[in-house]
Amino acid sequence: MADTPDDTSPHRPERAFLIGVQTQKMPAGEGAELLAELHELVENLQLKVVRTTLVNLRTPVSATLLGSGKTAELIAQAKEDGADVIVIDEALTPGQQRNWEKLSGLAVIDRQEVILEIFADRAHTREAILQVALARMEYSLPRLTRAWTHLSRQRGAGSMGGEGETQLEQDRRVVRNRIAHLKVELANVVQQRSVQRSKRLRVPLPTAAIVGYTNAGKSSLLNALTGAHVLAEDKLFATLDPTTRQLVLPGNQKLLVTDTVGFIRRLPHGLVEAFKATLEEVIIAGFLIHVLDVTSPDFEKHHATTLAVLAELGAADQPVLTVFNKTDVADDAMRRRALQLVPDALFASARTGVGLPALAGRCRELIAGQFSPTTLLVPHSRYDVIARLHELGHIHEQDHREDGVLIQGRFPSAQAGFFAPFVVPAKPAKAKPAGKR
Repeated sequence: MADTPDDTSPHRPERAFLIGVQTQKMPAGEGAELLAELHELVENLQLKVVRTTLVNLRTPVSATLLGSGKTAELIAQAKEDGADVIVIDEALTPGQQRNWEKLSGLAVIDRQEVILEIFADRAHTREAILQVALARMEYSLPRLTRAWTHLSRQRGAGSMGGEGETQLEQDRRVVRNRIAHLKVELANVVQQRSVQRSKRLRVPLPTAAIVGYTNAGKSSLLNALTGAHVLAEDKLFATLDPTTRQLVLPGNQKLLVTDTVGFIRRLPHGLVEAFKATLEEVIIAGFLIHVLDVTSPDFEKHHATTLAVLAELGAADQPVLTVFNKTDVADDAMRRRALQLVPDALFASARTGVGLPALAGRCRELIAGQFSPTTLLVPHSRYDVIARLHELGHIHEQDHREDGVLIQGRFPSAQAGFFAPFVVPAKPAKAKPAGKR
């Protein structure tokens, strides 16, 4: 939330009054669902929610979004409840935000600012920190009048003479310069990441990306599958930084699995753009593992949100394995709902390990389906080649013969140069005698 400009330390809000909005364009009940989600988001900022209220909005008002009477009523209620910040579950324009603050004398923020603050608190790697800083700067630029009260002050123009520029003009110039600097820094970090990714891709291992709604258990699933120790907490956006770990599948097939930032409804567009570099892991992955919380009453909407974000990233056509997590606490009704949504979905529990072998097996099958069928004859003296083939692809049969080991399997065509010396040429089909069909 924007700091106050004076030399005195700003008072950090502690008690939040939440306002949800149900418009005529929204499906019935969606406003209440989003308000419940906003409640959890706000609690992640260590704020105490003193009240939540849902407003049915027929026609938006340009000055305050809600009508003047309803605005005054809500402000009075917020003050009576002792709130020091009002949180509105809509994207407010800078003008609407200023009007609310002027009328109430309280801090007023919207859903976008809440998410930005959570992301800022969770970012750890250099790339994530830069991405969040850039999104916050671009969000704050048109809202600088909220951040400063000494707007009428003038500063001298030095040798240029004249009246000078207002503090607001200087602040805007500082923020624009900072945005430009952040973009340059971020471009350098993204370039370094691209080099690291290129090196990784030269090691010919198949890749998968774990995607899904925030708090579905993606990091927990990565930890359970690979033995990693990625931060996994029961809160929204527990981790923002992509983490890649190696998973050894049946048959010693190796798979690189990347955990990605969780998706959420109404994710600020600036954050979607800012995290494009991070989410490129989704685009280049061989396939996606879409994780859903089977115990969530809204998993159908979470499923739709994730697919919509994937489409925006250009990854709508990626092969997808859908996994319903937390199945250890699911009842039969939850399972039936899940199978109605995705009939071929898998059920697993990152906590107990139930279903993880089936998931590993499905990953191995998917990898095999993407590779070309090949027959190889490898000499007994080249068991190093056989070990490498297990890592590269999917071996169906392995027959030890006198002249070597006959292997039938599927391997990536990009590695044809490695196994080409051992390929057994396909026998040409026998021609049928003339006159016979």
